[in-house]
Amino acid sequence: MMGDGEKEGWRGTVVAVQANFYQVILDETEGKILCTRRSRLKKIGQQVMVGDRVVVEEADNDSERGAIASVLPRLTELERPPVANADQIMLVFALCEPSLDAWQLSRFLVKAEYSSLNLCLVLNKVDLVTKEQQEEWQVRLENWGYHPIFISVVSNWGLEALRSQLKGKITIFAGPSGVGKSSLINKLIPAAAVRVGKVSGRLSRGRHTTRHVELFELPGGGLLADTPGFNQPFLNCEVADLAWCFPEVRGMLDAGNCYFSDCLHRDEPDCVVRGDWERYEHYLKFLEETEANAEVLQQQPLESSSVKLKIKGSGEHFYEPKLESKKYRRSSRRSRHQSISREWDSGSEE
Repeated sequence: MMGDGEKEGWRGTVVAVQANFYQVILDETEGKILCTRRSRLKKIGQQVMVGDRVVVEEADNDSERGAIASVLPRLTELERPPVANADQIMLVFALCEPSLDAWQLSRFLVKAEYSSLNLCLVLNKVDLVTKEQQEEWQVRLENWGYHPIFISVVSNWGLEALRSQLKGKITIFAGPSGVGKSSLINKLIPAAAVRVGKVSGRLSRGRHTTRHVELFELPGGGLLADTPGFNQPFLNCEVADLAWCFPEVRGMLDAGNCYFSDCLHRDEPDCVVRGDWERYEHYLKFLEETEANAEVLQQQPLESSSVKLKIKGSGEHFYEPKLESKKYRRSSRRSRHQSISREWDSGSEE
């Protein structure tokens, strides 16, 4: 029999995963309960991720216990960090201490663009730079195709605009160490009590303090996922999709297509992308890197369709089995653009 406050078939959102236990916020009560996973889910290989929408059986508000009976279809899924149903990625960088590096920022932006999630760029520590320096970066990044939000966690400057961007959404926080992500989360959600690592004087960056992904409730609505810091994200995108991770390139290709449909925008004739734009050098370098990764993968004796390349922080290459492709994975920006172009051309002919 069900006790007081117990009800079958409640829906909720998984906000934390640890071992075989899952913390779920129930829609009906907005309270958190600790859940296990039904054995039948384990038998069919159904993974439960942070951000998953789930159906909870035997939910008992008194004991704050329940059991996850099923996982609802995912709208999006990220492998790293492992988060389902995220709406946007918010990249947090600092204008100063450590200094903003264009190459590192560009790498993070390309990695985030490949996820096909909405992207928001936040630049912290605006209080440590001059007005002219801020305006210089603003103009520069607008030429890249971005409209950054400038903030200062210390002086609370710009935080209201940031809260508006976060409201009602599941947001992935990412960025290099030492830029103030943990301090910013503590400011947005004091109850989160995220530990802030001291900045290393020798490396001029913060120590990694986040060990696992967890969704924190925002006071104004929405959920925020803090992710373990990483300094040089691995570019694992397809060679043909790399260009579509640059807003500048997407704008050029919207205005006119290259002569060759498989143009890599390097030395092909009649290319509308190749030319004098700031991040073209970044694109060529990243293209060389993605081609090298693809070549290494092809040289492996294992079936390339069953393994994927991983690179450790030391630079060592290794391979691990791929998971089965997901039906709910978003199509790449390149595929969506080509589909829209075909529909437009078809409509024009009619």
